[in-house]
Amino acid sequence: MSAVQREDYHEYEAEFEDDPRPRRNDKKSRPKRASQQLAHGIVIRARGHHYDVETTPASEADGAEHVRICEVRGRLLQERSRDTLVAVGDRVWVLPEGDNKGLIERVDERRSVLSRQHPGESRPAEDVILANPDQALVVFAAAKPEPHLRMLDRFLVIAEANELPAVICVNKIELTGEDAARTIFGMYERIGYPVLYTSAKLHTGIDALRAMLTDRITVVAGPSGVGKSSLINVVHPTLHLREGDLRDFMDKGRHTTRAAQLYRMPFGEASYVADTPGIRELGLYEIDAANLPFYFREMAAYLHECRYPGCTHDHEPECAVRAAVAHGEIAEERYASYLRLLRGEE
Repeated sequence: MSAVQREDYHEYEAEFEDDPRPRRNDKKSRPKRASQQLAHGIVIRARGHHYDVETTPASEADGAEHVRICEVRGRLLQERSRDTLVAVGDRVWVLPEGDNKGLIERVDERRSVLSRQHPGESRPAEDVILANPDQALVVFAAAKPEPHLRMLDRFLVIAEANELPAVICVNKIELTGEDAARTIFGMYERIGYPVLYTSAKLHTGIDALRAMLTDRITVVAGPSGVGKSSLINVVHPTLHLREGDLRDFMDKGRHTTRAAQLYRMPFGEASYVADTPGIRELGLYEIDAANLPFYFREMAAYLHECRYPGCTHDHEPECAVRAAVAHGEIAEERYASYLRLLRGEE
């Protein structure tokens, strides 16, 4: 356990000792809180009211890494708001129970979230799909399937709206050659997005991909058939993901689950890949049209130069964004994507 974790634990221990309330309404034999040390871990999977928590070796008495099936302590449930109480990716403190169970006693403050407005709630309520993501890796193929750049733009908007750094990975470059792939995706490099060019088949660009994944929680997304699972299997050969295990973020069919899942990578101390439900579920439905231009990063320099306040950059005269498109300073393809999203077109 690190010095920071020990300090947090001792502060929490003192708080618990002063709490006169009973630990559980259930009087059956549960280990007493004061006699055991809390284990620190990360939620890697949510299953209804149960959570798989991977606890770190330093947190466990025997020094071994555990995955514990945990429930949330009753007092935490009583204190919950309409927002998500525990999500995949949360760092939590667990009271061990037996060899492989536990109670979640505390949830650390989140650094970042991938979230949406909670379905069915008219008042503000955050539905956290993934807690503490560091970045998004959006995978497209150079060919087979042909790259759908409006789909890519849609994902980038969602990432920007969630303040989640995005990395673009162009796979299957053996089908076209890297130069041809750069011709298609080079405009994203010019506006500041990191772009990796890879071939899972030939193991091209895998070292750069592995370095990008190291010690980060990375959300992996992309359309069907681009090789997401194949790429992850190359960087982690013993994981044995089946084709399609990493879901399609633009899948328009039914989504059977909204739960994310973390897979630990065998390099670095804290490297995880996050498999999430269809990112299309996050959608653009909660994004105000007035904010949409801010999620196209190349527009930022022009947004305050338009003649009219509240300019939509669609049809208004003396619009700085439209002028930048006309002068080649903003790519026409990206501007066309902006207009389609603004108008609610697919």
